[in-house]
Amino acid sequence: MESTKKNLYTADATAVGGRSGHVRSATGTVDLDMSVPEGLGGKKGATNPEELFAAGYASCFQQALLVIAQRAGDKLDPATEVKCGVTLFQDGEAYGLSAVLDIDLKSFDHDKTVEMVRQAHKICPYSVGTRGNMEVELKVQGEAIPVAPEENAGVAEKSAVAA
Repeated sequence: MESTKKNLYTADATAVGGRSGHVRSATGTVDLDMSVPEGLGGKKGATNPEELFAAGYASCFQQALLVIAQRAGDKLDPATEVKCGVTLFQDGEAYGLSAVLDIDLKSFDHDKTVEMVRQAHKICPYSVGTRGNMEVELKVQGEAIPVAPEENAGVAEKSAVAA
C-alpha cells in the first residue's frame, strides 16, 4: 500500500535550561523565557510548556474548524472562539497532560456546532497527534459533548485497563 503522507512544514526550536530556561525558534519568532508555572512557584512574566501547548492546540483546532466550515460551504463567525486548557498532572512517578477544548462558533445552532467540532477533532493535527496518548475533552459553550471511544482511540481502552 502506497503512503499518501506529504510533509508540509517542520518547525524547529531549541530549549536551554528546561522549565527554568529559555526557548527560541529557528526563525527567532519565538524567543521566550520559560518557567515552572507561577502557581507552582515559578516566576511571573515567563511562559511554560503547557501554556505554549494550549495556545498551539487552540489555534490549530480553530483552523480545523475553518477547514470543516469551508468544505461544507459555510463561513465561521469572525468572533468564533476556541479555548484550550492544558493540565499538567502527576500520576505516581510519571507526569502527563490532559486538555479541554471549549468551542463557541457563535453563529451555528448547537447540533451543527457539535457535528463541526467532532469533524474538526478528526482532522486537527494536535487531536490526531494526541489521540490515544492523552485525554482530550470537547465542550461546546461550556457543555461537555460525549466523545465516542473511536473518536479518542486508545484513551477509553487505557482507562478501562487502569480501572
